[in-house]
Amino acid sequence: MDFREVTNIEYMNQGDFACPGCGAGLSMRHALKVLGDKTLIVMPASCWSIISGVFPTAALQVPLMHVPFATAAAVASGVKNAFRKKGQEDVNVVCWAGDGGTFDIGLQALSGAAERKEDIIYVCYDNEAYMNTGIQRSSATPPGAWTTTTPTGNPLIYEKKDMFNIVVSHNPAYVATATIAYPDDFYQKFEKAKNAKGFRFIHLLSACPPGWRIDSKDSVKTMRLAVESGVFVLMEKEQGKPTKVTYKPDRFVPIKEYLLSQGRYKHLDKDTINKLQIMINEHLASLGLL
Repeated sequence: MDFREVTNIEYMNQGDFACPGCGAGLSMRHALKVLGDKTLIVMPASCWSIISGVFPTAALQVPLMHVPFATAAAVASGVKNAFRKKGQEDVNVVCWAGDGGTFDIGLQALSGAAERKEDIIYVCYDNEAYMNTGIQRSSATPPGAWTTTTPTGNPLIYEKKDMFNIVVSHNPAYVATATIAYPDDFYQKFEKAKNAKGFRFIHLLSACPPGWRIDSKDSVKTMRLAVESGVFVLMEKEQGKPTKVTYKPDRFVPIKEYLLSQGRYKHLDKDTINKLQIMINEHLASLGLL
């Protein structure tokens, strides 16, 4: 599937509460174009809890369940099994959670659902901090990035948690990284997730203009720079197959171009940027990309 084959039907209403340039809002709009109307969204506390609108209205034209921060995968597991008992096997039950509700607070429920091979799709839109509550650091926050709670003086003390391989260790049906900045890759991965059975996980890089300190018009450009610099690698793993990189730039751009495009990295000195470049190069080499 590529973007020319995606339906013109909209499953998001106008008037949602997303910030201009929000990668999470754009991602939901296009994910639903692949998933279709036989979809139920389970949503823990996150930016999207606000984006979706104030009760009794909602920005989505599919059923939406708001649930406590730590419970998304557990609730989705129960919902899917309820549909199964009713003979409705064709409903996509989808967790739509931020990095705080995935990397941190919801990790135990996610791990349990993956271990049990629950037949759900878990989507993490990763804007790399707790953006909804004031840009606090999460374990998805990259080394060197500014947040309102990041310790000063040692910007590289924490590394970003490797959610891709954490989920892979559970032997799921499908796991992938994606970003709407590469729409063909995005659509293909959601199509694979939709058609697979068992636990499926998609990790979306999702630009946050206020939190990343970028202009809203530069949201897609910045997400593309993350991929072109090797900061965010587009890859997937289908059960029983090796991990596959789904897009490799002809030439990786220096990480400096990505970092200095955002205000959250403006405090970094040349030495720290060089250290980050070395870290990225080592990761790319481990994937056979350098």
